[in-house]
Amino acid sequence: MSPVHSKPNSVPLSRRLLTRYLLLLRLYPVLTKAASSAFLSALGSLLSQLIEKSQKKKRLDWRELLRFATYGFLVTGPLSHYFYLYLEQLIPSDTPFSLIKRLLVDRLVVSPAFLAIFFLVMNFLEGKDLSEFSKKVKSGYWTSLKMNWKVWTPVQVINFTYVPLQFQVLFGNLVAILWFAYLASDKKR
Repeated sequence: MSPVHSKPNSVPLSRRLLTRYLLLLRLYPVLTKAASSAFLSALGSLLSQLIEKSQKKKRLDWRELLRFATYGFLVTGPLSHYFYLYLEQLIPSDTPFSLIKRLLVDRLVVSPAFLAIFFLVMNFLEGKDLSEFSKKVKSGYWTSLKMNWKVWTPVQVINFTYVPLQFQVLFGNLVAILWFAYLASDKKR
């Protein structure tokens, strides 16, 4: 009698991961978005450091990765989750000119506030005082905000137009890998 062999799981890993993500998204939407934001924010910081390391032969700063992960977990994930839900209630996608209205709210109100929060939280996580925060805002806020408008406006057009509500935070987080790489490298200037 031959031994019974069980078939290896024939479902591809990507399908299993997507299924698991969708389940977690349904059961724990805020926590799932916070965790994915933490991971992808840290990945953006890592990307920035790897680019800089190849140019300057520096070592990886694990504390910076932790700061970006903390910011993603505590700020980006939860706030983005509630922002997109609130925006859908405030300006339903089926109302006339909803894309333009949403973009105006996002670009002129939320983006400046989110960027200020980023500067403040990072300042706090780095153990710096309010005078350092003030210097950073004076030296880098306006430049970063203009870059935000350039980068994120087309991203948000795609997000608001084509991405289902439950995936808008994830889509933003995937793009944010490059955005956080920019912010991490901008912090070092």
